[in-house]
Amino acid sequence: MILKWLDIIKFVNHGNPEPDRRENKSEQEWKQILTEEQFYITRKKGTERAHSSDMCNLFEPGKYACVCCHTLLFDNEEKFQSGTGWPSFTQPLKANAIAYHKDISFGMYRVEVTCNTCDAHLGHVFQDGPPPSGLRYCINAASMKKIKSEERKAIFGGGCFWCTEALFQQLKGVVKVESGYSGGLTINPTYKEVSSGRTGHAEVIEITYIPSEISYEDLLRIHLSTHNPTTLNKQGADRGTQYRSIIFYKTEEEKAAANKVIEEVQSHVDDKIVTEIAAYNQFYRAEEYHQNYYNKNPEGGYCLNVIDPKLKKFRDLFKEKLK
Repeated sequence: MILKWLDIIKFVNHGNPEPDRRENKSEQEWKQILTEEQFYITRKKGTERAHSSDMCNLFEPGKYACVCCHTLLFDNEEKFQSGTGWPSFTQPLKANAIAYHKDISFGMYRVEVTCNTCDAHLGHVFQDGPPPSGLRYCINAASMKKIKSEERKAIFGGGCFWCTEALFQQLKGVVKVESGYSGGLTINPTYKEVSSGRTGHAEVIEITYIPSEISYEDLLRIHLSTHNPTTLNKQGADRGTQYRSIIFYKTEEEKAAANKVIEEVQSHVDDKIVTEIAAYNQFYRAEEYHQNYYNKNPEGGYCLNVIDPKLKKFRDLFKEKLK
């Protein structure tokens, strides 16, 4: 679920989410580990000068952590150029990474954001961000440190996400696979809404992977080889646009790679591939009971009768790429 302004107001008025951990230090202890500027901003609620940091214009892959306690706060994928002079993000990395507080200083109403682990002042959140969340987390660069990361994300749809999740979890170089919805207009859709076929969303998986261990092109080849990319809005007994074959691209390079691999695979199949290639907009994580479904329910009827045969074929076909 993505956070929207109503969620922020609920946190302000009714209490913040429970953090994963807490870290408390005395003012003197913080002074010993922070620079003078970092201490002024994070512990004394200061604000750095606009356009004073190159961090506003850096969009290389990576994550941003609290400079005080090293809690991961934001992902570069949620960063955007706001033109305000401070690094801006549309969402936190986790809903409970940030705490929210009413700020009526300077004669105006604002919502202050702090690290939920150590209470470090980060900045403020506003309602003038891009869709679908409409949020802009306006953050002091000095309150964060950039964490380099090789991880990338790919989003594919190819029928029921219980199946596709179970397959891609087996691959070397894949860090995490989450089931969800993408491609439609409804914000924070439920499984019931998506199943109605009226949201425009497809059941998809978000694959977090390391390109030096498995390439995007190989993920595409595996995707197109583990479902039927020639049937329109249908995979086996599952019918509807929510089961369509789809590849979401985030860059022109990914789009070109998708077209290239489809052309490559097309030469090996008789029927025309109808897989949609679409620009990525937003991934909405599915309900918790859908996550890691096969591993949680190995004796379930669907797992035994549908996923197990697919897994056996998959393991035979891609045994050199398995963990």
